[in-house]
Amino acid sequence: MFIATLVADGLAAGQLSEAADRLAGVDCAPGAWHWLDEGRAADLLFVSHPGAARAALEGAFPATDIIVQPQAGRSKKLLVADMDSTMITVECIDELADYAGIKSRIAEVTERAMRGELDFAEALDARVALLKDLEESAIDRCLAERVKLMPGAKALVRTMRARGATTILVSGGFTRFAEPVGAEIGFDRVIANRLEIADARLTGTVTKPIVDSATKETTLLNALAELGLAAEASMAVGDGANDLAMIRQAGLGVAYHAKPIVAAAAGVRIDHGDLTALLYAQGLARRDWTIV
Repeated sequence: MFIATLVADGLAAGQLSEAADRLAGVDCAPGAWHWLDEGRAADLLFVSHPGAARAALEGAFPATDIIVQPQAGRSKKLLVADMDSTMITVECIDELADYAGIKSRIAEVTERAMRGELDFAEALDARVALLKDLEESAIDRCLAERVKLMPGAKALVRTMRARGATTILVSGGFTRFAEPVGAEIGFDRVIANRLEIADARLTGTVTKPIVDSATKETTLLNALAELGLAAEASMAVGDGANDLAMIRQAGLGVAYHAKPIVAAAAGVRIDHGDLTALLYAQGLARRDWTIV
């Protein structure tokens, strides 16, 4: 048995009936639907052909996210998440570059790296080199002035932890941002790159080895082994090309407001809603959330 979860502001019963008709039209044998939160999220059960179900539903309803998955095991015991543009609303290196007056130069490289057009490690080294001699104090200013949590981040992570899941923030960004962000949201562990600093200024380098796509994938696989979990018990969420490997390894791989290369490859896309969509994906209504 499979479930299609529909998430949208102003979701109507008529849309759910239409969704059932669409599934019937591609031989998915739909069953009953029920609200998780009325007008916001609902589950629709069906018997077969999940790929056809996803194709039939995605894009059929305005501003609606569709999550198609097996009914069994939808409650996840491991979350591995990207930080920049996923758990927070900005790319930290771009915002930090603004304090050096070179945001446009660095943001262009960041965008290309996230689209998968550049080698991530090489692109990171090149961008960090441009920040050489920036005052260390700019990091704390950037954190205070620019870094905002993504809506739903605390609810997602703290609810999953309250239900016994392990949560790991693994970022190609920097520990000076990831550690306070991870603590504020409530992650169990934080992994990120370390900016090298001397005499209260950035040296233009990061400590090696760089946290990259392979690190993210390895983090997920090692956590599964450590916890004795099957891949199906895990969720990975990110937006850029360096998140693809971990997204493909996870039981539920989620492209969150993602670059096209990631959206095309992920099992689930969240294009419209916030991170609480990933609680609805696990069958959790608002009354079940640790933070509303």
